[in-house]
Amino acid sequence: MSESESAPRTIWEIDSTEPKLAEDLRQAMRQVVDPEIGLNIIELGLVRDVRRTDGEVLVKMILTTPFCPYGPALLEMTRAKAEQAAGSPARIELGMEMWDPSFMEEGAGAAWGLY
Repeated sequence: MSESESAPRTIWEIDSTEPKLAEDLRQAMRQVVDPEIGLNIIELGLVRDVRRTDGEVLVKMILTTPFCPYGPALLEMTRAKAEQAAGSPARIELGMEMWDPSFMEEGAGAAWGLY
């Protein structure tokens, strides 16, 4: 199954307002890989929402663990990729939602032996 066929995927606010930009952002953020896990942040379901507000892209994101040692680097890489794809400033909002393996794209958990 290709990345674009993976389902279900998290629906972002920007999917309904700017679907082309939403897809561009997904593709750009697939380049941000958690080095400990070896999967990208989209596969892991870490990006919980994306919307455009006040001329910037706001990305709501969580981490797999509260004290992820790569957290600051992942957040900054995500911000940079979102900004590059959108062509406008981007900001990351760190959500407090606890990550769960069920957030992962279909098939991504097989690498961990989860599904």
